Amino acid sequence: MGARPWSASARGLSLAVRLTPKGGRDSIDGVEALADGRAVLKIRVRVAPSEGEANEALVRLLARALDLPTRAVTITAGHTARLKRIAIDGDASRLSAKLEKLVGND
Repeated sequence: MGARPWSASARGLSLAVRLTPKGGRDSIDGVEALADGRAVLKIRVRVAPSEGEANEALVRLLARALDLPTRAVTITAGHTARLKRIAIDGDASRLSAKLEKLVGND
């Protein structure tokens, strides 16, 4: 597998995401390499990026996929951009294993 878009942090995991609002469905679409070589997790949500609705949908989707409460998922950077940095509270090795399974790299 190539680079991972997540890494262990003091609270759990730090995750790089490329969000596509108005994407037709809510889904985690795998890992993508950006032009600069950084890896991001591709996520799409149905809602438009108005009044923070897409960010809220992103947090709910990640929390549901990782079996966490929504308060454990926080957007730490990129609130108004497509590229975002997410902090996920929890056991880093367990969360990493779940993400590996979600993106098909288990």
